[in-house]
Amino acid sequence: MFQAGGHTAQSALWKLRKDGKLILLDLTSEEADRAAVLMDKYHDRPMDLADASIVAAAERLGTRQVFTLDNDFRIYRLADGSALELVP
Repeated sequence: MFQAGGHTAQSALWKLRKDGKLILLDLTSEEADRAAVLMDKYHDRPMDLADASIVAAAERLGTRQVFTLDNDFRIYRLADGSALELVP
């Protein structure tokens, strides 16, 4: 079973960002529009804004690999119909 890391894990995440090992992306207007389309498409899941933003960003970046513990990502598809590769 997955356990959240709490404050210690959050602090480690922010250190990765500070050290340049983690990049936070801003969504473009087009990606925000795409996220809305995705949330409508997967409304029966329901897909939240965070999930939709990740899929939209993956499409823009041309990546299929996504780090997540969220099993819904096994269902989501990129615009070309391809599946995401989940890490770990």
